[in-house]
Amino acid sequence: MTTSQHILTLSCEDRVGIVAAVSGFLAERGDFIVESQQFADLDTGHFFMRVAFQPGEADLGTTTRDFAPVAKRFGMRWTLTDAAQPMRVVIAVSRFGHCLNDLLHRWRTGTLPVEIVGVVSNHEDFRALSEWHGLAFHHLPVGSDRAAQEQRILDIVADAGAELLVLARYMQVLSPELCAALAGRCINIHHSFLPSFRGAKPYHQAHARGVKLIGATAHFVTPDLDEGPIIEQAIERVDHATAVETMVNTGRDVESIVLARAVTWAAERRIFPNGGKTVVFRR
Repeated sequence: MTTSQHILTLSCEDRVGIVAAVSGFLAERGDFIVESQQFADLDTGHFFMRVAFQPGEADLGTTTRDFAPVAKRFGMRWTLTDAAQPMRVVIAVSRFGHCLNDLLHRWRTGTLPVEIVGVVSNHEDFRALSEWHGLAFHHLPVGSDRAAQEQRILDIVADAGAELLVLARYMQVLSPELCAALAGRCINIHHSFLPSFRGAKPYHQAHARGVKLIGATAHFVTPDLDEGPIIEQAIERVDHATAVETMVNTGRDVESIVLARAVTWAAERRIFPNGGKTVVFRR
């Protein structure tokens, strides 16, 4: 048995025997299960499972081939990946750099299990920071030909072999076409006041209304603006004495933490689409 790990994820219509079939398949091959989580959604009748295991003698390709009949029998949507191969990620940013800085720091210190392969921006503000980290920086200003600019984003993601585009305060609305092309592969972060306090300076609006909770939401991007399936949320309490500048800074801290969690869970194959929601197998 090796110390490497493979990760099997699957979803299908719920029925008797799925867990037994998966665990039995792995046991027969001498694979050692390290972590196993499953969830049956009784409202939709769908089943979700994530298994991390140390492989016995078979390599990833052989296991993938041999598991295919099991997956077909249950009508599974499934993936099998090597945990040693980090997910490749492109980050998009505009002029607020707190989330970008946080992700780059976590990546450089080995606490974010991804391989960041490029930064895209509609402004030049973070070219120096990106290039200091040894990353390709792609300046893609938004002009009259929006379709060409978005196609360039898709090309960069494809050329880099990236599985995920992270909108780290990328302050542009993606077209329905781009959302469709990146369905399930694009994560956004924003404050949690929505649907209230839309538009400019949401923290200033919230301060004026005397809110007592501020927070952030990470979600998959869909054509419905800021309404995609939620991955993670967090809040911080404030009160009457909290200055608006403090609220802004606190909000940015929460945004960074929530986005880092969402990216980590995506990289570890812990997030499953479930209609308008997600199933997240947290550690």
